[in-house]
Amino acid sequence: MKRVLAIILGGGAGTRLYPLTKMRAKPAVPLAGKYRLIDIPISNCINSSITKMYVLTQFNSASLNRHLSQTYDLSAGFGQGFVEVLAAQQTPESPSWFEGTADAVRKYQWLFQEWDVDEYLILSGDQLYRMDYSLFVEHHRKSGADLTVAALPVDPQQAEAFGLMRTDEYGSIQEFREKPKGDSLKEMAVDTARFGLSPESAQAKPYLASMGIYVFSRKALFGLLNDHPTYKDFGKEVIPEALSKGMSLKSYVFDDYWEDIGTIGAFYEANLALTEQPKPPFSFYDEDFPIYTRPRYLPPSKLVDAQIVDSTIGEGSILKSCSINHCVLGVRSRVENNVVLQDSLVMGSDFFESTSEREELRRNGGIPLGVGEGSTVKRAILDKNTRIGRNVTIVNKDNVEEADRPELGFYIRNGIVVVCKNATISDGMVI
Repeated sequence: MKRVLAIILGGGAGTRLYPLTKMRAKPAVPLAGKYRLIDIPISNCINSSITKMYVLTQFNSASLNRHLSQTYDLSAGFGQGFVEVLAAQQTPESPSWFEGTADAVRKYQWLFQEWDVDEYLILSGDQLYRMDYSLFVEHHRKSGADLTVAALPVDPQQAEAFGLMRTDEYGSIQEFREKPKGDSLKEMAVDTARFGLSPESAQAKPYLASMGIYVFSRKALFGLLNDHPTYKDFGKEVIPEALSKGMSLKSYVFDDYWEDIGTIGAFYEANLALTEQPKPPFSFYDEDFPIYTRPRYLPPSKLVDAQIVDSTIGEGSILKSCSINHCVLGVRSRVENNVVLQDSLVMGSDFFESTSEREELRRNGGIPLGVGEGSTVKRAILDKNTRIGRNVTIVNKDNVEEADRPELGFYIRNGIVVVCKNATISDGMVI
């Protein structure tokens, strides 16, 4: 895979993931108590022997830059591997920021063209899945296609939210429609059993959805971008144009776990799904295909008379006499006595507070890091470095679906209370 260059799209402002994207780019959002979203496509690349990667971002990229620089050094042994961030920039020739997926690639095409590679692998930075891209690229090469699109079999309900492909029996894309509905949707049905699905699965999932993952041949990518300088998006404009030109477009069917983490609800559910027993839909325990992240060299977690059910606990955590049920706790999480955590995601902290520091904070009317004594948190996301006081109740008591309370340190999205990064929730507060 030495002749493949990966381009990972960092996404836009991440408004649907706000407030988790208030201080960070979408790919830098923590995942599973230890990782970040960007670790997924990068790890997939490394495990697929693809070691040349660019990450394109334009919003709040500081934490993403820091994470990548502290995590991935692929040049050891004088190799050519790298993971490099390309931030949106203005130039005399291009005074605007990134205006879409295709536009982002076009603005840096001068750099991408410098590499002596045959294929460009276009990836998204906010998806949770495990894929061997080498099989994807080999499929593209054997078919002789100009462009290959990764396709996910989906049911009719899911299909309405995706760009759909209608293919022939050999996987050649005949038609592409963006989020069709009604009769237009029915016309896009294909026999997915042709691509290895069981008869039952094929009947339940008769549609092929674009995953937003592409392999472009060099000539095809730059030809399409240069011939249509106003086209900004791959799914909405570039792919339909390639079809209309009669270019060879193939599908690559991926029938495995895949989750687009684009909203607070999807993010919450994807994280808590990792605690399912005996077999979660996505596992971080695959030794043959590991997910990499920053090594922190933290001490083991300390549990003092804690009751923990169906949960994952990040290293460096200290849990006292508390009850934790169906939760994901990130690194350096601190949970005090008589706390109840249920169906919640706690992202942990970036640093430790010593016992003396915590005592000093209390004496001065402050609140230490973590969840304070006697508090109850249910169906919530506590972002990094949050300070939850004593006897706090976070349960969305009024069953509110959407709310903005930045002055109080929290938002509600999809019925889930999200406490902002670095926020402090005062003693006795009820949310």
